[in-house]
Amino acid sequence: MPDVLSLMAAGHASARDNAQEHGAPLAAARIIAHDRQAMREWAEFTLTGAEDGSEPTLALSGPLRVYSIGSLDVELDELDEDFARLDLSGVTDIDTSGAWLVLRFAQERGAEIVGESEKARRLIAAVGNIAHAEHEAAPEAGLLKRTAGEVGDVVYGLRDGTIGSIGFLGAVLSAAGSLIRHPSRFRVKPLVHHMQYIGVNSLIIIGLMSFLIGIVIAQQGAVQLAQFGAEIYTINLTGRLAMRELGILMTAIMVAGRSGSAFAAQIGTMKLTEEVDAMRTIGVSPMEALVIPRVLATMLMMPLLGFYSALLAIIGGAAISNFALDIPFFTFLQRIQEVVPVTDVWIGLIKAPVFALIVAMAGCYQGMQVKSNAEEVGQRTTQSVVIAIFAVIVLDAFFAIFFTEIGWE
Repeated sequence: MPDVLSLMAAGHASARDNAQEHGAPLAAARIIAHDRQAMREWAEFTLTGAEDGSEPTLALSGPLRVYSIGSLDVELDELDEDFARLDLSGVTDIDTSGAWLVLRFAQERGAEIVGESEKARRLIAAVGNIAHAEHEAAPEAGLLKRTAGEVGDVVYGLRDGTIGSIGFLGAVLSAAGSLIRHPSRFRVKPLVHHMQYIGVNSLIIIGLMSFLIGIVIAQQGAVQLAQFGAEIYTINLTGRLAMRELGILMTAIMVAGRSGSAFAAQIGTMKLTEEVDAMRTIGVSPMEALVIPRVLATMLMMPLLGFYSALLAIIGGAAISNFALDIPFFTFLQRIQEVVPVTDVWIGLIKAPVFALIVAMAGCYQGMQVKSNAEEVGQRTTQSVVIAIFAVIVLDAFFAIFFTEIGWE
């Protein structure tokens, strides 16, 4: 309470000084009088009725306000006498602090509140409703109900995400059409920058990953084929698997984890700092300035990276075959040209732009959904990677069935 009193005194002193500075002596005089009255009047209590045999009553008097309660709450807690009623007829003023004190003390002692004014009655009722709401604990749902609720939330989230993604794709196509009609608005420098970031800067990590995957495919395939004396078909296995499936698939997963997450984090941070809103304010379309260059750069670089990845996987298979299977390195590469059909190359090149569109769309869409805080940026970045990888794998399975059905076996 001393801290409260000092704050109140400081506030009134500031108001008094401001009133005097602005030539308002009457207002300053009123503030000074109020200060003196507040410092003079304190809330008090008396206990009556215990000696004459009547019903014991605790009577409160004076203003029950935050600056006049003082040590009243401590004195009431130390009171040992019992009483049945709490009389507020002598209370001249009351605020929520006083109402809370009266309600708490009456509930602890089981006393009836009497003599209160209409203002006091409303404040005590309001404080009582708040306290009741705070102490009401929501009943804990059972395991089955919680599980069903979480599944429902996921289903609704998927529905909203699907609808939002379709709408975002439409916005991207609309922005692309606008750029086709007005080529001067197309930003070449951001396109080149993102092409370098997605393509050139990732050559080392994608090349190393593909080289090691090629070694694993060739080594494990040779172990299994050796049981039938068909080690020579390790070349077929490595070449076709790298060109048709794993080259572009592993590249898409790597780009999703490296570039897709960067798109979500970059755009999400710009949303958080209101840079996207500022772009709209000055008449710049965020779709044209932020999304289109990233999507186009990803679609241009993914086929090249996929083909590069497949070549490094084949070279890795040839390297391990040269040492473990006694198949000469250049013989392995020459045999690749004979056993890998051109359709496998075309399959990889056809899938690459589709996978690139999914990865870039997932990153940009999740970044545009950031609204509140930095934690949401991290959540949206994680979601962009998970969604992109999941969608790429599902579409890869669809493409595998589709190309087999049309005769590209």
